[in-house]
Amino acid sequence: MKVLVVLSAVLCVALAKDQPKKAIVYLNGNAGVTGNVTISQPSCTEPVFIEINAVGLAPGKHGFHIHEKGDLTDGCASTGGHYNPDKVSHGAPNDQVRHVGDLGNIVADENGIAKTSYSDTVVSLYGARSVIGRAIVIHAEVDDLGKTNHPDSLKTGNAGGRVACGVIGIL
Repeated sequence: MKVLVVLSAVLCVALAKDQPKKAIVYLNGNAGVTGNVTISQPSCTEPVFIEINAVGLAPGKHGFHIHEKGDLTDGCASTGGHYNPDKVSHGAPNDQVRHVGDLGNIVADENGIAKTSYSDTVVSLYGARSVIGRAIVIHAEVDDLGKTNHPDSLKTGNAGGRVACGVIGIL
């Protein structure tokens, strides 16, 4: 995997224009969950910056992931599994081994509002591993980050059903 990451970075620098990229996701789900996510990346060698604004959630933690398909024909159910081009186990955002799409949890306050931002060094808007055209999904439950004995822990983080999703589109 490290060889692929280094090769991707070299190709990115050699082929990419030094134009910053920005993407947006309009989230829509059941029971009034809505919001947006913006993802920006100054260049292919720098981390992405992710900004999340969602409303209508149950208070507490919710799994937050990039899924493999930007297909909403059957709502959030048709977005496939977590984006995992390296075919590794589920993990936390800061783990050495994790899906590209493993972004941990967001926290909704007592009013059902989740507003947060952070950087990620694994997700990219550039090259063959770009997340543009894939989907963001907010789950009903907390993501256990692959740290429990639940049968789904190392695959999905046991984060439960999908309450909102949207396709990652380039701005």
